[in-house]
Amino acid sequence: MTLTTNPRALRIGSRTFEWGSRTYVMGIINVSPESFAGDGLMRLDDAVRQSERLVAEGADILDVGGQSTRPGFDEISVEEEIRRVIPVVERIAKRVDLPVSIDAYRREVAEAALDAGACVLNDIWGFRRDPGLAVLAARRGVPTVVMHNQRGREFEDVIGDIRRGLNESIKIAERSGMPRDQLIVDPGFGFGWTVEQNLQMLRRLAELRSLGLPILVGTSRKSTIGAVLDKAVEERMLGTAATVAISIANGADIVRVHDVAEMAQVARMTDAIVRRWHG
Repeated sequence: MTLTTNPRALRIGSRTFEWGSRTYVMGIINVSPESFAGDGLMRLDDAVRQSERLVAEGADILDVGGQSTRPGFDEISVEEEIRRVIPVVERIAKRVDLPVSIDAYRREVAEAALDAGACVLNDIWGFRRDPGLAVLAARRGVPTVVMHNQRGREFEDVIGDIRRGLNESIKIAERSGMPRDQLIVDPGFGFGWTVEQNLQMLRRLAELRSLGLPILVGTSRKSTIGAVLDKAVEERMLGTAATVAISIANGADIVRVHDVAEMAQVARMTDAIVRRWHG
């Protein structure tokens, strides 16, 4: 397989992300009581304290979300999602010196979050549900994580399906005037896949380097880990660590995690092996 050249550095907020130099850690801040991981926060002060803790633990970027995306989730109204996330984004953006990402797939929520201080979009539908998000990202000049979501799609081949979905997202972005190098791709671990398909995704992750874009992987505490280890959500940290290490070894540039302190150590150790990076 012929790989393209490594993606270039990307400026996100006040930080420059040098792809390939080391793995970056995205810390999760859920302000949704429906969160599968049981980490949903509803009090503004609690979310702010968590953001400060994640910064101290080694996060490079913070991802705020107010809409649960677990299988079978009930979609809340746009108004409720805005009510949940905007005060948190606004306060965190003022309190911490890290880029803040908004985990949202509805344009109204994303735009309100950008107005409140977010500087990255994280779209679990990769612009395929609402291409207007790509127009917004292009107009505001913000990087976007585009995820492949397998839900509702016919299965043929894990990496082939992911590559097709991500290429659709890339085309939507480019038609909207968004530079390709503003995109980060996410294969969508846990979104419409069986346990074995999720494991194969990580096993074959390096094949996605052919896209020539930075890769984000989010395995943290997910049900595949629970199925393999027969562990409850709160007991999946070691399983998460294994998936983080394998993802990095196979080309991940960002890992999206709940347990930042522990996974930052996993990332640093894995980087020392596969990237010869010691920090």
